[in-house]
Amino acid sequence: MSYAKVILKKGQGRTIKAGGAWIYDNEIDRIDGAFENGDVVEVADFDSYPMGWGFINTKSTITVRMLSRKKDAVIDEEFFEARVRDAWEYRKSVIDTSSCRIIFGEADFLPGLVIDKFEDVLVVESLALGIDRWKLVIIDALKKILKEDGIAIRGVYERSDAKVRQKEGMESAKGFIGDEFDTEVEIVENGVHYFVDVKDGQKTGFFLDQKNNRAAIHKLCKDKKVLDCFTHTGSFALNAGIAGASSVLGVDASELAVEQAKKNAVLNHLEDRVDFTCADVFELLPELEAKGEKYDVVILDPPAFTKSRNSIKQAVKGYREINIRGLKLVKNGGYLCTCSCSHFMDPDLFAKTIREASVGAHKRLRQVEFRTQGPDHPILWAADSGYYLKFYIFQVVDEK
Repeated sequence: MSYAKVILKKGQGRTIKAGGAWIYDNEIDRIDGAFENGDVVEVADFDSYPMGWGFINTKSTITVRMLSRKKDAVIDEEFFEARVRDAWEYRKSVIDTSSCRIIFGEADFLPGLVIDKFEDVLVVESLALGIDRWKLVIIDALKKILKEDGIAIRGVYERSDAKVRQKEGMESAKGFIGDEFDTEVEIVENGVHYFVDVKDGQKTGFFLDQKNNRAAIHKLCKDKKVLDCFTHTGSFALNAGIAGASSVLGVDASELAVEQAKKNAVLNHLEDRVDFTCADVFELLPELEAKGEKYDVVILDPPAFTKSRNSIKQAVKGYREINIRGLKLVKNGGYLCTCSCSHFMDPDLFAKTIREASVGAHKRLRQVEFRTQGPDHPILWAADSGYYLKFYIFQVVDEK
């Protein structure tokens, strides 16, 4: 079988030469041979030196997504099964796999594909045209591999409804892959039970990337008064409750999320100590400060305030403001847990913004630890698009 060949411009391809996974449209000199968007193509440097194989899509600014650096790679069903097997074996080594992310796009050398496992249900998010063509092959391979470990998957649901698909010239896709099933799935993480709505919940239904960070707050919360901001379906709040907090207030602007959080509190028999309210966090925190409220632990887990480089300045203002307001509510000697899930809010900028917030709040910060996303969301160096979550725990002390 003959493949089209993508030839890079002289001096271009720095990203993939450094270990990255993407080739942009302005890096390409020419494309030799016939192809359809979504096809596998060979990639070569300007001097014909072989660079590997990838998916092509000329409708996207990211024109080629690399699959393999090996000159003799054969991209077929066996290739994808081997990729999936590697991903699963890795997860078994590094994290509790009852619910976890099994496929994390470029970091698992399967660009544009995310697959989350919630107990015996898989949720699939396909974001690139090339990988979309192989989606069913990959799902079948994963079900086969999981079955070898005694895990029978009862259903697969697709959540390929992110706007980024439009950049690939693709329409949104949402629905069952195979037989229909009950899309409310009960999972257990860190001893906390949750109902996960894989059909209508955010993203794939639940934010698995904070699993270890949620566990990290347990030691801080026993017999403490806790405020969890942007609680979504209650994950940090419920972890505080399970850890023995005396009282927890979770806040979110989504009524649907708050109702789900309350349901999860009942599921864990925590409704007497963990309460939730629907409110705008930016509006509520000054009201709590005016009332003289103070908390032993304040948790800030906001949505991404920026999803592009163009809105960084506005995002910085948002992160600074919410951290100032959160810090003012922490008792002297208490703790602030604060994070950003925006890829474009890089670690240095986020640290600078928190530092500015501490000055604005007249507080001193003692860093307890810095964490990032769970190991089932591995960070592939050089392909920095997969590094997005920054999570700090600080002790907050008054000026001395």
